[in-house]
Amino acid sequence: MEVEILEAARWRAAVRAHEARMAPAIEPYLERRRTGATHPVDDFLFSYYSFRPAQLRRWHPGYGIALADADEYAEVKGYEVDGGVARVSVAMLDARRGLLADIRRLLIATLQRPAQFGCFGMHEWAMVYRLDPSDTRHASWPLRLGHDGTDRVVETHRIACSHYDAFRFFTPPARSLNLLQPQRDDRPDFEQPGCLHAGMDLYKHAFRLAPLVDSELIADCFDLARDIRELDMRASPYDLSALGYEPVAVETPEGKARYAHCQREFAQRAQPLRERLIERVDRLLTASAPVEAGRR
Repeated sequence: MEVEILEAARWRAAVRAHEARMAPAIEPYLERRRTGATHPVDDFLFSYYSFRPAQLRRWHPGYGIALADADEYAEVKGYEVDGGVARVSVAMLDARRGLLADIRRLLIATLQRPAQFGCFGMHEWAMVYRLDPSDTRHASWPLRLGHDGTDRVVETHRIACSHYDAFRFFTPPARSLNLLQPQRDDRPDFEQPGCLHAGMDLYKHAFRLAPLVDSELIADCFDLARDIRELDMRASPYDLSALGYEPVAVETPEGKARYAHCQREFAQRAQPLRERLIERVDRLLTASAPVEAGRR
């Protein structure tokens, strides 16, 4: 595998551009964390996923691209530096081969499965079903229909969540109402491209492969996940109108139609990212030891 070496001026410009791109999401979150404030939409990608703000801010060129005059990368996990030239190490690639294979299997299974658009976001409703008001995940925000009204929506709708990491947060009485029973180890058997959480998790798959994959791909997946999270909460039982989020009232025919329309749009946005991730993974799985090719 040939390795191109980026001159310092070029890769430092890429670093600045990446940091500027991520700042509007990272800086407000860090300020809220300093003051103890929370945001039910914007905090999710930092509180639910394990990629810390400092990790998201860090720019990576990806495996197979080296950086000239980059001694500072000697302290960054996964890199090796020789003569001032930094690159992601073969040892890092070898350590991630099992993860690469697992992620590829899930991505391929999801890509090949027909998209389903009939869940109408009922997973968020099932997460508060029959809960005491003080126990809801976002207890500081009211439920649009109240607790009794929210429970009635769950009891009168078809619940068909295919995503394990949403299903596992269902309340115990809601679990038996789900038509599917996904488990931790059978994600490739259930994941489908119409699922909002499958789209959001492209960000997780991308950052778990850092620094092997480039930060541009990670940032693109982050942007998609952030937009999906907004719809996820607008369609939830919570009333976030005080934050400027108009509800998508999925308990109504109009709300269902709106949700399905947005779901299809997100599925269309997610597919090219899923394909890019698969392409990166395939390239990494077939990569051999790098050989220096030249500078640019």
